[in-house]
Order: sequence, then C-alpha cells, then structure tokens
Amino acid sequence: MKTPSPTLQGAAAAPVLMLAQIISLQAGSAVAKEAYAVIGPTALAGMRLVFSAAILWVLVRPRLRGVTARQWRAAISLGLVFAAMNLAYFQAISRLPIGVAATLELLGPLALSIVLSRRLEHLAVALVALASVLLLTTPGASLPTAGILLGGAAALCRAGYVVLSRRVGQLFSDWTGLALALACGACVLAPVATVTDGNVVAAHPAVLGTGLLVALLSSLIPYSLDMTVLRRIDTRAFGVLLALSPAVGAGVGYVLLHEQLTARQLCAMALVVLAGAWSMRRATRGRAPADGPGARTARSHRSV
Repeated sequence: MKTPSPTLQGAAAAPVLMLAQIISLQAGSAVAKEAYAVIGPTALAGMRLVFSAAILWVLVRPRLRGVTARQWRAAISLGLVFAAMNLAYFQAISRLPIGVAATLELLGPLALSIVLSRRLEHLAVALVALASVLLLTTPGASLPTAGILLGGAAALCRAGYVVLSRRVGQLFSDWTGLALALACGACVLAPVATVTDGNVVAAHPAVLGTGLLVALLSSLIPYSLDMTVLRRIDTRAFGVLLALSPAVGAGVGYVLLHEQLTARQLCAMALVVLAGAWSMRRATRGRAPADGPGARTARSHRSV
C-alpha cells in the first residue's frame, strides 16, 4: 500500500494547519472547563467523543466490509487512546490552568520527537523540557499532585495518539479510519460517563449543547487537522509544531477564563516553547539538503 510522501508544499502548510488545530483545541478546553460548575469532566469527555463520532460517521459513512484486520487493529488502538487521552486531559484541566495542562501534555509528543531524532545534540532539548517539568512539579510550584499526574498521563496518551494517528492516516486513504477510531473511543468512554454523570445530564439537558460545541472545537476539527498534517510531515516534526500549545492555551485561559499564571509557571511554559522552537530550527536545517528530487524518489520507494 502506498502512503502519501511529504512534499515541500504540504510541509509549508503544516504550521498554519497546526495553529488552527491548537486554537480550536484550546478554545474547546475553555468551553469545557467553564461548564464544570454544572457537569463533570468525565461526562464532557464522553460527550466530546460521542458527538464527534456521530457527526463524522454521518459525514463519512464508512464501509466496513472492505476494512482489513490490520486497519481494524490500528483504528481500535487509536480509539482506546482517544478514550484515555480525553479522560486524562479533561480531568487535568479541572485541576490545573489550561496553559499548564497543555504544557504537561506537550511533553509526550516532544519526548517522542526527541527520541525519533536519534541525535545526541537533541539531549539539550530534553534537558530544557526536563527543567520545565521540575519548575512545575518541585516544592513551591503550588500545583496539585493529582493534576500533575493526570497531565503526565495525558502526555503519554498524546504521544501514543501522534504515532497511531499517523498510522491510521497511512492505512486509510479517506476519513474511515478516524471515524472508526472515534466510534471505538466513544463506545469505551460513554458507559463510564453515563454511570458517573448520567443523572446530571438528565437534570440539565442544556449541557448537551455544550458537549456538542466541545466536540466540534476540541475533537472533530483538531483530529481532522491532525490527520491532514500527519499526512504531510513526519511524526517528529509534528511533535515539534505542538510547541505552540502552552502559549495558546495560556492565552485562551486568560482571555476566556481569566486564569492567572505565576512567574514560575510562565517560565516553565517558555522553556517548553523554546525547546520546540529550537528543535524545529535544527530539523529544518537538517532536512533542507534531503528535499531534492533524489530524496523524494527514495522516500517514495520506501513508502511502498
């Protein structure tokens, strides 16, 4: 099966698509957090996946008969990660400012991009990222331990999501894989959300509208953009582009939720953004000579 190989034109559009993804995702997180006074994070995470899966299923209308066992395994794996990632992140932002939660979650893809680089020089990036973690977690950081642990769990899930989302994008030529993955994640998380918050939803049916808006902003639009970007660039470059998440998350949290960040938290976020920006600069320099016709031909042969 041939997979789409990255092109110069596609790679150039990737930062714009990623910025749109990050803004949409963080805006959805702000809408969700504002609703926590009425509904819990587990319920919103469940509604987020259920509505996203339902909308995409109607739009895509996937044909299950032609899906191979290999494709099913990839889609189901991504669906399980969807369920865990949504639950961990929505629980994290109930305890942490959005910018801080976004910083912790970013550490997963950033660590993945460093591992995949296979260059000793990127140890500096790892040390900068570690410094940001220490600023957020050492004594005096004034952050709840539960929120930090949940943010760490979201980071692990996010790293798995990057790998599996790219895999699904390679195995499916359309949006069938994403539709199957979201449906699988919804089937896993919906029963949990029903047990924990079903009575609250029944008592406040208006929260269903909030859940729909959160699904559009923080799931359907970002996940679709992610898969589009991952068809244009490699996994490492994708992890680096996510470095904008903490800054955008902090801005959204401040404007929409009036969240205040300490100087220590701002320094930690700045270190993560710096690590990502430095890594992107090095990746661009290292990739330039390899973008000639010969390199593209070689990549094309490897993708068969």
